[in-house]
Amino acid sequence: MDRFNAMSVFAKVVEQGSFARAAERLGISTSACSRQVADLEAHLDTRLLQRTTRRLSLTESGQAFYERCVQLLADLDEAESAAAASSVRPRGTIKLTCSINFGVRHVAPAIGAFQARHGEVRFEVTLADRIVDLVDEGYDLAIRIGSTGGENVVARQLGETRLVCCAARSYLERHGTPRAPEDLAKHRCLTYEYLPLRGQWVFRDGAGRERPVRVSGPMHSNSGDLLAAAAVQGMGIALEPDFMVGEDLKHGRLVRVLESFAAPVSAIYAVYPSRRYLSAKVRAFVDFLAGRFASRQNW
Repeated sequence: MDRFNAMSVFAKVVEQGSFARAAERLGISTSACSRQVADLEAHLDTRLLQRTTRRLSLTESGQAFYERCVQLLADLDEAESAAAASSVRPRGTIKLTCSINFGVRHVAPAIGAFQARHGEVRFEVTLADRIVDLVDEGYDLAIRIGSTGGENVVARQLGETRLVCCAARSYLERHGTPRAPEDLAKHRCLTYEYLPLRGQWVFRDGAGRERPVRVSGPMHSNSGDLLAAAAVQGMGIALEPDFMVGEDLKHGRLVRVLESFAAPVSAIYAVYPSRRYLSAKVRAFVDFLAGRFASRQNW
């Protein structure tokens, strides 16, 4: 059995939804098409398709195998194109995931700028504040902050972001300005669900010593956007990534506090499944992001 040919036939059957239509597209008989898939199932010792008189449907194993087939066939097509040409033009679909706030603020504009240069690339984007399993859920790429999110991935650093302790002038006028991290224990702090230590902020002083402090206040949320908006309204002091509050600081809606104490820095990564070869479209987009985000260290 020619496994590559059988995989091609299987993928075409799934795409067309029937053996007859797939056979017509491939220029072979329906019986030959059916035999290729049957031989592939026998080789794998698992059923890939549920067959009825009315329709075909993928089994759970079939769905997983189909996703791998599509990737392998695309990689092979790209490898052949690379061998036949001096350069491969990025094209096809990039399935991407990233956090909601970073995606809206910074990934969306980057996609727009990239797509203007490479019109044959389209994007399927999922915004989620959870660690998506790239292989199991069929993603090409993730943009992650702070953690690469797993062992079976390759990560390339694109830039970095720093947490900024900030508040509205109206809040500081009413409650005073903290001079040391320990002062925050007496302030109204807006706390974020997904910090490494819940209810604790950590700073580093000029001598390099860590200065942790327990904080609490009128709002706790899993949304950094919500906390930033609350800080702008004078509700309390927030510890937010600079990429999120940069515009508020620039326009004076928020001001920095505790500037002489360093807050944690997190790397921004492009993360993709640990395959040996990276498709031209993903490679081109990651290179583009690296150039774009490296120049935006002062968000």
